[in-house]
Amino acid sequence: MANTIALVDDDRNILTSVSIALEAEGFTVRCYGDGAEALRGLSTQPVDLAILDIKMPRMDGMELLTQLRKQSAMPVIFLTSKDDEVDELLGLRMGADDYIKKPFSQRLLIERIRTLLRRGELARGKGPADTEPMIQRGELVLDPARHLCTWKGMPVELTVTEFLILKSLAARPGHVKSRDQLMDAAYGEHIYVDDRTIDSHIKRLRKKFKVVDGEFAQIETLYGVGYRYRDR
Repeated sequence: MANTIALVDDDRNILTSVSIALEAEGFTVRCYGDGAEALRGLSTQPVDLAILDIKMPRMDGMELLTQLRKQSAMPVIFLTSKDDEVDELLGLRMGADDYIKKPFSQRLLIERIRTLLRRGELARGKGPADTEPMIQRGELVLDPARHLCTWKGMPVELTVTEFLILKSLAARPGHVKSRDQLMDAAYGEHIYVDDRTIDSHIKRLRKKFKVVDGEFAQIETLYGVGYRYRDR
């Protein structure tokens, strides 16, 4: 059966273009123009994943997520404006799974959707038997099958993109990964993002680990070259 996606945005152009792209990939799409309308619809007709705009009339994306989390653990992706300063850590603690900034690549959005749906299947035990093994590097533990990350036994909430970047670095500690290699790991070989996007993800990764441990310094910058994970 096709997975059903809820798309919630007050921009009709986004609703139209994204729904067409998702339907072309085989998804069933339900569109809602604001949070209040979406909450009513999703309460009676659950979906497999929801894509929520942050800024909407009547009920914004944050409030909608709060209400949805009372009744569902479905994956949620936030769409955020490029100029918005959203507290991502707060959003993740509320239960969001990933963020994508506008304007965005529809191919990137589709890859993020597929990744989250796969992750949900694995967590429910419906995925393939040959799931990725856990990665342990000192105090760091990564469980790719369940998208879990801990540092010194404490959970670190990461978006899908952040998790994939960290996994790429931790898989080969001491080895330098260029920005291009990290782009490929996080976005796929056929999607281009600006170098500064990777730098921003690294900055947020460090910030999230420092919330758990102020002494965290495992992700090193080699200026002009890239990044590496220090396993010591």
